[in-house]
Amino acid sequence: MNLRVGVSGLAQVILFSALVAGVSAGTGNAGKGKMLYANLCIRCHGVEGKGNGPMTFTPPVADLTAPAVQAKLDATVLRTIHDGRQDTAMGAWKFVLSEEDMRDVTAYLRQLGSEAGRGRP
Repeated sequence: MNLRVGVSGLAQVILFSALVAGVSAGTGNAGKGKMLYANLCIRCHGVEGKGNGPMTFTPPVADLTAPAVQAKLDATVLRTIHDGRQDTAMGAWKFVLSEEDMRDVTAYLRQLGSEAGRGRP
């Protein structure tokens, strides 16, 4: 039983790592990502992604348009969406969103950054 769980967990890690390593948000659909964002992310990150949604937390929610966030590799953003962030309100979305959905949201986050005038160099 333990071996099966260990192998299954290892397979998930390998599959996700391979996916993230070879995929950029450029393959995501920002239009679909915008719809997902509006349904799932806007409450915390706000309409413009600045972390000023109606729900507030300590530590504060990330400003997704900030240069520090926009400078992150797509793989890092995808991993954050997938696994969440420890000791923050950012939960893991791996049980809710497909890998394609996560790429779509990442593509939309890049669009938010460019609309804020702070797109990636």
